[in-house]
Amino acid sequence: MLATGVDLVRVERVARLCQRRGEQLRDRLFTEREWNEARGRPESLAVRFAAKEAVAKAMGTGFRNGLRWQEIEVCLDDLGAPRVCLYGRAGEAARALGWAEWSLSLSHTAEYAVAFFVASGSEGKGSL
Repeated sequence: MLATGVDLVRVERVARLCQRRGEQLRDRLFTEREWNEARGRPESLAVRFAAKEAVAKAMGTGFRNGLRWQEIEVCLDDLGAPRVCLYGRAGEAARALGWAEWSLSLSHTAEYAVAFFVASGSEGKGSL
């Protein structure tokens, strides 16, 4: 079983949202670790936003059925490579879908941010 998700966002769109909504948006979309690692750089926030969308797409539901943005976290490993950490409903959905492994690839320019997510495992029993 293989699941994929991809998302492309304009960096300017995420930057405008962060300027207008500040802490309110941060608390809804990003974990404290994500916010700190991005250090206010619009392209870093945009690529994390795209990653969360890509994971939700791979789950087949998007952000419905109780899935929260902060339950999908973009973490950095010791070498700075991105990885996905899943909590709460997102973790439950991954188990239900039979996901055993997953991988995330991120890229951005000053204008666009893109994320590609792939998960594999046994055939799951359901979804969110």
